[in-house]
Amino acid sequence: MEIQGVCPPKLAPVKAAFAANFTDAPEGLNELAARFSVRIDGEPVLDLWAGHADTAKTQPFTEHTLVPVFSTGKAVMSLLIATAVERSLLDYDTPVAAYWPAFGQAGKDRLTVGQLMSHQSGLPGFSDGVEPTIWFDRQAVLDALAAQAPMWPPGTASGYHPITIGYLAGELFRIVDGRTMGTALRQDFPGLDLWIGLPEAEHGRVAQLRKPSAAPDLGVIDPIKKAAFLDRGSAPGGRGSTEWRMMEIPSANLHGTALDLARILAVLTDGTFEGRRVLSEAALDAARRERIHGQDRVLPFVMGWTAGWTMNRGLDIFGPNDGALGHCGWGGSCAFADPTTGVSAAYVMTRQSPHLIGDPRAQRLIDALYAAL
Repeated sequence: MEIQGVCPPKLAPVKAAFAANFTDAPEGLNELAARFSVRIDGEPVLDLWAGHADTAKTQPFTEHTLVPVFSTGKAVMSLLIATAVERSLLDYDTPVAAYWPAFGQAGKDRLTVGQLMSHQSGLPGFSDGVEPTIWFDRQAVLDALAAQAPMWPPGTASGYHPITIGYLAGELFRIVDGRTMGTALRQDFPGLDLWIGLPEAEHGRVAQLRKPSAAPDLGVIDPIKKAAFLDRGSAPGGRGSTEWRMMEIPSANLHGTALDLARILAVLTDGTFEGRRVLSEAALDAARRERIHGQDRVLPFVMGWTAGWTMNRGLDIFGPNDGALGHCGWGGSCAFADPTTGVSAAYVMTRQSPHLIGDPRAQRLIDALYAAL
């Protein structure tokens, strides 16, 4: 397997780990294609890719290949909300209903923006059965969630919202900013090959995925977990992949490259994007502050949430430092930032695993990175 990209001698063990994932990956999850990119203090230090973009192995995976990263896109979604806080369009401590009155129905009138972003709203899915095509009707989703009663008392516990958080955060952003998140991403962070809503003209660059061979382990199944992951209408369906790629679901269908995920996540280390200040120290502190920690009601983990990002504390999936934060996506991708070291990094791949967080291939790369540093 020919590995492309840039790797300084100091980080040679990371390249060796990357190569090993293609031939001797943990749990037999040998890579079909993957990319791993790292920046330190916003500067690029490593960018590796290899493999094939199609399952037939006729097209090379290149630096221009796009990968759907699913929930890893929540890291970008949360950063866009943070930019609205920076511009005083939003305040994490203000109730969502102050900006979006209809959301205050059914006992959600006091739920704050910070609680929404840290998965405390009690809306991880639909309490009543819905068809999977509902996700293609944005307004229908918003109306249903605004009217729905929380599945647990808001603000008392986190419960991961796999898809709904993208519609809720996206609407909140649209109300105060006037733009969709996909438009804001393109305009406010120009030059990034990251897309919330991928134009059809770009679909030919998207890599094919091999789905996981097993379902994820969610622990004991209850109605909350069923609504989030297992009901017929828990995820979009009934339409083709073209329509799914083109629609904007900030929580679930970002397409992009590891290089540019690492670029944008660098904002979380010092508040700047390639020399331009994006978040003040106050906004950065508010975004990175842990807002709840405990047993999640949806994921089978004791974990902490900031204003949209998973905290590393207690999980150790983003290196050794408790203050690191980021997000993982269905199948194994991840992107994170570590303010302690100035590291931001991202991993994408085409062979999906059943791991909800901490894919062992990504863990091997991150462990090798920190050992080399």
